[in-house]
Amino acid sequence: MPLPYTSSQPAPERRGHGGEGEEGNGPGERTFLSHPRGLLPLSGLEVWERFSFLGMQAILVLYFADGLANGGLGMASGTAASVVAAYGTLVYLVSVAGGWLADRILGSYRAVLYGGILIACGHYSMAVPTPAMTWAGLGLIIIGTGLLKPNVSSMVGKLYGTDDDRRDAGFALYYMGINIGAFLGPVVSGWLGQKQGWHWGFSAAAIGMTLGLIQYVIGRRDLAGRKHGAEFALPPSAMRRALWIIAGSVVAVGALAWVLTAAGWLTMSRFVDVTSLVSVVAPVAYFVVMFRSPRVSAEERGRLRPYIVLFASSVVFNLILFQSYSTMTLLAADHADTEVFGWEFPSTWYNSVLGVAEVLAAPLVAALWVRLGRRQPHASQKIAIGVVLGGLSFLLMAWATFGREGDGAGWTMAAWWIVGSYVLLGTGDVILQATGMSTTTKLAPAAFASQTMALWMLSIALANGIQAQTVKLYDQLSAPAYFGLNGAVTVVAGLAVLAVVPWLRRTMAPVH
Repeated sequence: MPLPYTSSQPAPERRGHGGEGEEGNGPGERTFLSHPRGLLPLSGLEVWERFSFLGMQAILVLYFADGLANGGLGMASGTAASVVAAYGTLVYLVSVAGGWLADRILGSYRAVLYGGILIACGHYSMAVPTPAMTWAGLGLIIIGTGLLKPNVSSMVGKLYGTDDDRRDAGFALYYMGINIGAFLGPVVSGWLGQKQGWHWGFSAAAIGMTLGLIQYVIGRRDLAGRKHGAEFALPPSAMRRALWIIAGSVVAVGALAWVLTAAGWLTMSRFVDVTSLVSVVAPVAYFVVMFRSPRVSAEERGRLRPYIVLFASSVVFNLILFQSYSTMTLLAADHADTEVFGWEFPSTWYNSVLGVAEVLAAPLVAALWVRLGRRQPHASQKIAIGVVLGGLSFLLMAWATFGREGDGAGWTMAAWWIVGSYVLLGTGDVILQATGMSTTTKLAPAAFASQTMALWMLSIALANGIQAQTVKLYDQLSAPAYFGLNGAVTVVAGLAVLAVVPWLRRTMAPVH
């Protein structure tokens, strides 16, 4: 599971109490476990947001692929996985805009609040057993997540001054909340969805998001910026113009989609294709703007070249990572052993393993880097190692499924195959994501420093956009061929990055 992303503007140093960008660790500060009390509602919100988002996503591909008679949408497995990938693409593309809206128009508190309300409404919509409400609900969740996710972690940063010794520990508690939600969501929604009915699982996600919103609003007095607008607000005239442009664009896009759908041109397949195309165009345009900008010096332009390699590494790794909620979920539902001492558990519970693996791997990886000190690998080597581990996780699944086609449709594999795959994938994610985001902030040109996280999000959007096309092969290839091909390409990509580490070391300075 990717680490949470931040607002498009870095959290400023805080100097007072109670306002956006103000420090809350002065005399009389309300605390929770020796931390600013605002950490409690923000961490609680993330618990329930991840509970709802990943709980729903754990059963989404199965709901799409299930037969109409069973309450599903009757899609082929590859098509279902492709639509789920397109959904992930849109979440990350909209998140780029969500950070900008918070910085320039809404402010972080309001962006998170409005986003949470839209997410809850989306899940309640999906609880209604009709296809139309499912698509409407997904649209609301995409917009809501785009507003909420880029801004929650930046609000955590605003609780602390830049020199506050509690800052790292505070983020550790915050990430703990994220992983608690990531674990519980598939357990609860997965059990309800597979045992009681898909829309019961969506209902659990809706209730979870509602609980998160309630405690967020109750704890608002301890949150920075709740009474203030955007930190980097547009001038009034520019803001009015921006709002008109946004509203007009939404109406125009909606009208165009309606016309094309009515005319029979905008099918589900073409919608996925358009989404994939946008995911490619957006980062390409971003890089072109940076390379051609007169505000970017020759030295900064030189550092952008190695960053393209690392950006591509993130794309390749996330192409594997995000299949944990599509092809891996489908494989587990069809062939994983789901029985313990005679009791059968839902196959979606395997999705919780990834979060547990990351919780366990994170302190071990951090301790290893500390122990190695100056002898630890270069940033590019760490990213390459993460990519290789991601590829190995799929090669393990190719090994697990090899030679099983002759056993009939009902063959099963032991739980440890999937658990082992998720351990490799989770460890790779811990290594790659933290290093990648840190490297992004160091290599981005100064003129684009406030938009560095948007650039990293675009790598994840592109991965999902490409995946929306590649997962269509899931129905056409055997399981060993599909997982083996994905895993082999990813391992080769990681080894290729390792091969160019000497060049990356020279051109990435001062990154070590």
